[in-house]
Amino acid sequence: MQLGNPVIERRLLEMTYTGVCRVEGQTTRKDPVTGVERPTKGIIFDNQPCALSQASLPSAAQMDTNNDVAYDGKLFIAPDIVIPSGSRIFVTQDGMSYEFQQSGEPFIYPTHQEVKMKRVGKA
Repeated sequence: MQLGNPVIERRLLEMTYTGVCRVEGQTTRKDPVTGVERPTKGIIFDNQPCALSQASLPSAAQMDTNNDVAYDGKLFIAPDIVIPSGSRIFVTQDGMSYEFQQSGEPFIYPTHQEVKMKRVGKA
């Protein structure tokens, strides 16, 4: 194994991805009648290999009927995948499913990219 080679390092890093994700957000669609491209919400991509990590420890707030959970997560994914800021990201990893409401601007390396996300949900 030779470190310092981004192609090999990327391949090795992607072997550690145990999750898959779906990204939903703003896309453009061409109107079949007018031929005009219009912004619309939709699936940007699906079933993309990734890895999920916590960027901050979760906190819980006790409510009358349920607990609210909010924390930051970090998505590790291939560097050539385009994830617009503000996207909703759904991750399935190690038998668990997570929904993240807001994605930040990606930080891109030659071997991968990291996307910070906000999880808001019910415990």
